[in-house]
Amino acid sequence: MGHDRLIFHIDVNSAFLSWESVYRLEQDPEALDLRAIPSAVGGDSKSRHGIVLAKSTPAKKYGVATGEPLVNALRKCPELTVVPSRFDLYLKCSKKLIRLLEDYTPDIEKFSIDEAFLDMTETIHLFGSPLKTADQIRQRIARELKFTVNIGISSNKLLAKMASDFEKPDKIHTLFPEEIREKMWPLPLRDLFFVGSSAADKMNRIGLHTIGDIAACDVRILKSHLGNKYGALIHRYANGLDDEPVADREPVNKGYGNSITLSRDVSDYDTAFQVLLALSETVGARLREDHIRCNCICVEIKDWQFNSRSHQLTLDAPTDSTYVLHQNACRLLKEFWDLTPVRLIGLRTSQISEDSYEQLSLFDTGQSRKMQDLERAVDKIRGKYGTDIIKRASFLKKDALTDHAVSKAKHLS
Repeated sequence: MGHDRLIFHIDVNSAFLSWESVYRLEQDPEALDLRAIPSAVGGDSKSRHGIVLAKSTPAKKYGVATGEPLVNALRKCPELTVVPSRFDLYLKCSKKLIRLLEDYTPDIEKFSIDEAFLDMTETIHLFGSPLKTADQIRQRIARELKFTVNIGISSNKLLAKMASDFEKPDKIHTLFPEEIREKMWPLPLRDLFFVGSSAADKMNRIGLHTIGDIAACDVRILKSHLGNKYGALIHRYANGLDDEPVADREPVNKGYGNSITLSRDVSDYDTAFQVLLALSETVGARLREDHIRCNCICVEIKDWQFNSRSHQLTLDAPTDSTYVLHQNACRLLKEFWDLTPVRLIGLRTSQISEDSYEQLSLFDTGQSRKMQDLERAVDKIRGKYGTDIIKRASFLKKDALTDHAVSKAKHLS
C-alpha cells in the first residue's frame, strides 16, 4: 500500500484463561475447555475475594468484565467457573510467544504480558504480503502454542492496536489511515484507546458520541473540558496520529516491571491493591526466574485525564519476594494516591543486583524470610514437576499472604 511503516499488534485472546486452558488440556486431553464455558481467572470462588483477570467469551455474554471484583462477576453469572491465577505459567507462555514472534522481526516491543508490537517495515519482504504474513503468524501460534490471537495491522502503533480490538477472537484486521473514516470514526468514543468512562461521560454531555465526533471537534473545545494535555492527545488519537516507535520498554539490567490499563476507572483502595497483587506476582516471578533482586520499587498511575503520578522507595535490602513487593507497593499507593479515578496502574523495580548476594537487614523478620524461601521453593517445584503438583497448598498460602499485605496497607497512615 506504499506506507512508510508497517506495524503489527499481537493480542492474545483472553490470555490467562487461554493459557490456563491449554495447560489443563495438555495434562488431561479429556478436561473441560474453560474457553467453551462461562469461566474466569482470578481470586477465590469460595471466599469471593479478588478481581477478574481474564474471562471467557461465554462469560462476557453475561457482562463479566476484566478488572471487576469477583463478587460482582458471580452476581452476574452464578454458574461462573473461577480458577486461581498462576503467573509462573503465564510468564512461560508469554516467553514462548515472544520467541515465536522473533522469527519475523528483531524489532519487538512487549507491551504487556499478552501483547506485543512488531515493526515489520524492514522484514516484511521476506515473508510476503502483510495479510499473508499475519495469517502465517496466527496459524503458527494456534498450531504450535495452542492458543489464539488477534492481529492488527497498520502504519503506526495506535491504529494497529485499535485494529486488533475489532471483532474477536482469532481474527486479523487492518486499519490504515485511509480506512479510519469507515472503520474507526463510527465507533463509540469509549472504544478509542485511553478514553475512560469519565472522559466519555464528559464528551457525551457536550454532544460528542463517536470517535469521529472527537476527530472533527475543535481541539480547543476538547482542551477546555479535558485539559490541555489529554484533550490534545485524544484529538490526535481520534485522527489516527501516533509517531511512537516500536521500542524495548524494559532495557536489560535496568529494571523489571509491568502495568495494566484497566477496563474501567478504579477509585478504591481494595480494587487497586488487588491489581497491585497481580502485578507483584508477575514481577516477582520474573525476578526469581532470572535470579536477580531489586532494591527500589516504584508505583505509577495514570488517571482518566492522562495525568501521570508515581512514588518510589528504596528497600532496606534487595528482594525478589512477591510478598515484599506487594506490601510496599500498597504502602506507596496509599501515601500518594488521592482516589482520583485511575485508568492505569504500574509497578516498576530498579537498582537490580545479582541473586548471589543478599545484604542482611536488621528489619528482616523470620516470617518474611520464610515467605521468601517458600516462594523460591514453589517456583522450583513448579518448574520441575508442573504447577498442579502444589497448586492447592500454594494458593491457600498466597491467599493468606494477600490478606495480610492488604490488611497492613489499609492501616497505614
